[in-house]
Amino acid sequence: MSESLSWLTQPCLPIDAMAADAARRRQDHLTKPRGSLGRLEELAIRLAGLQGTPNPTSDPVQILLFAADHGVAAEGVSAFPQAVTVQMVRNIAAGGAAIAVLAQALDARLEILDVGMATDPGPIPGVRPERIGPGTANLARAPAMTDAQLAAAMNTGRAAAERALDGGARLLICGEMGIGNTTPATALTCALLDQPAEVIVGPGTGLSPEGVAHKADIITRALALHASEGSTPTELLARLGGFEIAAMVGALITAAQRGLPILVDGFIVSAAALVAARLQPELRHWLLFSHQSAEPGHQQIIAALEGDPLLDLGMRLGEGSGAAVAVPLLRLACALHQQMATFAEAGVSEADGALD
Repeated sequence: MSESLSWLTQPCLPIDAMAADAARRRQDHLTKPRGSLGRLEELAIRLAGLQGTPNPTSDPVQILLFAADHGVAAEGVSAFPQAVTVQMVRNIAAGGAAIAVLAQALDARLEILDVGMATDPGPIPGVRPERIGPGTANLARAPAMTDAQLAAAMNTGRAAAERALDGGARLLICGEMGIGNTTPATALTCALLDQPAEVIVGPGTGLSPEGVAHKADIITRALALHASEGSTPTELLARLGGFEIAAMVGALITAAQRGLPILVDGFIVSAAALVAARLQPELRHWLLFSHQSAEPGHQQIIAALEGDPLLDLGMRLGEGSGAAVAVPLLRLACALHQQMATFAEAGVSEADGALD
């Protein structure tokens, strides 16, 4: 591991058990039968432990969207041409994409970073240029990135998470944009979970069954080339990943090290979370899974990380959109926790069975 990545070994912040217990006691004395708000109660208690306070909040919300391209797109693994990456980044910055609309509706902060699109678009208002290269190499034929590029991508993610913390963020969402990026995400998932491509591969942006089979063949070739026994998570990330995936790994680890809860989006962000958790096993405690993606491999990642998604809406858009859709649930959980009266405050009897 390069010296510039020595921070990866710093431990994740421990969960504050005392704050979680205090939140649990408050939940037990609110004017409702214990457990009657189900997972909303669990969310408030979990956030309390993560944030180190009996009165957690989901706001401010920081969304970090990392954009990059992938050399493997040349193998025909996506239904869309690679030029769409830049076009969509412009659309996001202009407010026309799903994540931009959701961020505005949620009053969430959205930072867009170009970490390596194939074509340098020049200055785009609202986009932070953090270019590592003109997309990765074709992972079906060569390592996706060099060690220096890997370090640069992960450090870019780290710096973005640090900016979010400096800005007072209390909840982090990572999103991504990059045509073809379900291919590296699938390859990483296969390598880390020791699964064949056919089990994990999905349609991505809308491939036909024949396209999915071709994509599986490309991933199988990449695994044979790069996923040797004993490979470390960082080695696999460099050989099979993408600049935006590596940046998200850096951001996720930094968030857990600094005590910032993470609301995880769909398959690609979850693949980054899987890499991050292999580097820092305690990181999984900082992950709140927003939704179950329609991508086949997502369920296996969630099972490996012992997650429990809040929603299942058949989404597979990416961009951080699934996580953004789940933010109101966290806000409601915190509002109920903080604003409901206790039995004593309301003058309501707390006798057993009173509200059953």
